[in-house]
Amino acid sequence: MGSRLTAASLAVFLASLAVVSGAGAAMIGIYRNGMETTAQRAQLVKLSGRNCARGGGDDALRVVIGKRTEECSFRTPVLGRNLEIAATERLLSGAPKSLQRKMFLSVELRAGGGARYQLAVYPLQRKAQLRKVLSDGTIEYLAIVKNESAVRGVDKANKLRLSAVDVDPGKCRLIASVGGKRVADFTDATAGELSGRASGFSVGAAKNATGAVASFDDVVVRVPSPF
Repeated sequence: MGSRLTAASLAVFLASLAVVSGAGAAMIGIYRNGMETTAQRAQLVKLSGRNCARGGGDDALRVVIGKRTEECSFRTPVLGRNLEIAATERLLSGAPKSLQRKMFLSVELRAGGGARYQLAVYPLQRKAQLRKVLSDGTIEYLAIVKNESAVRGVDKANKLRLSAVDVDPGKCRLIASVGGKRVADFTDATAGELSGRASGFSVGAAKNATGAVASFDDVVVRVPSPF
């Protein structure tokens, strides 16, 4: 599965989108990346993280976190406010066993300046979190689900999906799912606190994620329809 639009085309396309007034509209895919080639994997650009080594193999982007790094985040070519992102992510067994329980995988929207909306899963804890990260590092937990069977363990595919769509001035509806199961539906009344437009994904762990290894595949970005 290849990417369908170039970064330049996406920028022009998304710049023309009107503000969406409802979150119930169907979502239409405008960008797909199956990570099958080096060129496709190169479309994903590092957004944040001090030491983030990347590579490929088995039709996926492989990321290894280096020293003094808590999280490595990568963005797609798609920039916009009203988007949905989906990705298949795996916590790989190459990570130190002492770290694996602390590791999370995520998809992100409205990222920029250190802030973003984030759906994060902890594979070995079977936990999912919908959170809002502010530019000063403050984390607001909008929803937490524990003992969720849809969250899968080491070397298993976690299919994450997150949408963020404005429903009223200053308000954004967030819908999050794991493995096709909805885990959160939350309306943020202070959505204006986030000014970013990047969409992407990350792997990390609290305080220190040195040695964490993860893979990312089948990334899809959608927009609401009608525009």
